[in-house]
Amino acid sequence: MTKRFFIFGAGYSGRAIAREVAREAATVAGTTRSAEKVEELKRAGIVPYLFQGTIPAEAKDALASTTHLIVSIAPDAEGDPVLAAGRDVITRAMPSLRWIGYLSTVGVYGDHGGAWVDETAACDPVSDRSKQRLVAEEEWMRLGAALNLPVAIIRLSGIYGPGRNAFCSLHTGKARRIVKPGQVFNRIHVGDIAGATAHLARRFETGIFSVTDDAPSPPQDVVAHAAAVAGRQPPTEIAFEDADLSPMGRSFYGECKRVSNARLKGTGYRMRHPEYRAALETMWADGSWRGEES
Repeated sequence: MTKRFFIFGAGYSGRAIAREVAREAATVAGTTRSAEKVEELKRAGIVPYLFQGTIPAEAKDALASTTHLIVSIAPDAEGDPVLAAGRDVITRAMPSLRWIGYLSTVGVYGDHGGAWVDETAACDPVSDRSKQRLVAEEEWMRLGAALNLPVAIIRLSGIYGPGRNAFCSLHTGKARRIVKPGQVFNRIHVGDIAGATAHLARRFETGIFSVTDDAPSPPQDVVAHAAAVAGRQPPTEIAFEDADLSPMGRSFYGECKRVSNARLKGTGYRMRHPEYRAALETMWADGSWRGEES
């Protein structure tokens, strides 16, 4: 089968996925909201289309021949923008479609008091953005069932990688070591987002998959390790109560869980970056921490 990918939302993760699947796809198309970023997508080898709430007419031929559809656009209070604009196109005008991947978030699990959770865990999202994601997940799964197509719900943890990491925060002076006893966050390197998504697409996997590394860790430890690797003095620790976080920043600390990736590994996927320490050390050694794009 000739593979043709279409990525709604070719941002940081979407472009990484595009680079990964380009090895096996005849074409990779993707969307951006900004006309200024069209050239960026072209340079990345992505056939670009503007998506600003409606399906552009010039994209319809590409969608008609698409075999693998990946959605990396967040929903909002109005719902999922891709479904709102493209449900009829997906249902009636994409005869070649064989698989759908929807990028979601482990935030849908909510707070589990630091306990380990997997895809069978009850979802009780705390933030509005995670509640919206859970609704969107359900809508994509229902659409897949109606079309008899496999849909992989890909729940991502905190994303880092080239251009987005603790070294960048240290470099810009924005790094903070906020300490909340017992708090851990889950992380995933963008290279594993790309690798896992391509792997799931290749196998036409269906269902829910948590894409996260093996090492849920306190956030202050990540900053301290990056500082040590870079030979810099780490920022002074700040108690959570004294951190003066924004409401959004505070909301992240309102959830604590350790997310298992066992189901993903059970499909045969091998993590490229199982934990942040080695990943940071590699990025520092080869200079890739700076990244080429945000």
